[in-house]
Amino acid sequence: MCFASFAGAVEDLRLATTTSVENSGLLDYLLPDFERFCDCRVRVLPVGSGKAMKLGERGDVDLMFTHAPPVEKKFIAAGDGVDRRVVMHNYFVLIGPPNDPAGIVGKNTMNAMHTIVKQRVRFISRGDDSGTHKKETALWRLLNFSPADFEQDWYISSGGGMGQVIVMADQLRAYTLSDIGTFLFFRGRTDLAVLSHDEPQLANIYSVMRVNPKRHPQTQAALAVRFIDWLLAERTQKRIGEYRLLGNSLFIPAKQ
Repeated sequence: MCFASFAGAVEDLRLATTTSVENSGLLDYLLPDFERFCDCRVRVLPVGSGKAMKLGERGDVDLMFTHAPPVEKKFIAAGDGVDRRVVMHNYFVLIGPPNDPAGIVGKNTMNAMHTIVKQRVRFISRGDDSGTHKKETALWRLLNFSPADFEQDWYISSGGGMGQVIVMADQLRAYTLSDIGTFLFFRGRTDLAVLSHDEPQLANIYSVMRVNPKRHPQTQAALAVRFIDWLLAERTQKRIGEYRLLGNSLFIPAKQ
């Protein structure tokens, strides 16, 4: 059970989260319940997954809510984080102009990306060490390609956030990889379309983990434990599954 240690005390919990979670609106939907329950404030820092773990490595946050499993596991193995728990998942989507100039509709992910490379159709990469960028890089690697091999006239590394990349892809009539939440958030501002299907290669797994309190004793370790317990509690998991954006279900909870 959560309660303030003395009357009037309000603790701050610092949560570094991927921009895809922030853009989806999920935290605005969930966090007031936790803040009431524990009489605390959750300070959300929306950054890419790579930057979130850098903040955790320095002890500048208490928790990280990210979607880059291979890097998260390395973070835990290095002793920088503890208590990694899978919270939910959905799927990345390949998006592009509705007229689909590369002709990738109906193709699986690997064939679609190979076609984009072969035809040198414009592709916008986040290029920002985010979870989405890491997933994109992993997909190219499966095709034995590296972005360093690409001609820069068609492959554009933006270094920007997902929203910025979606707008750029719309303006340049290009393809990109996006999380589904940010795509839906920007759907009314572009005419880009989803051109892929849910499949294992596009799985987008979100996990939460705490900063290692032995390395950073100043962190809110006890409150971070409560947050993880609350996030994985049956009631919160049910609410995650019920969350909708523009009428669309966004996340599949880890505990159904």
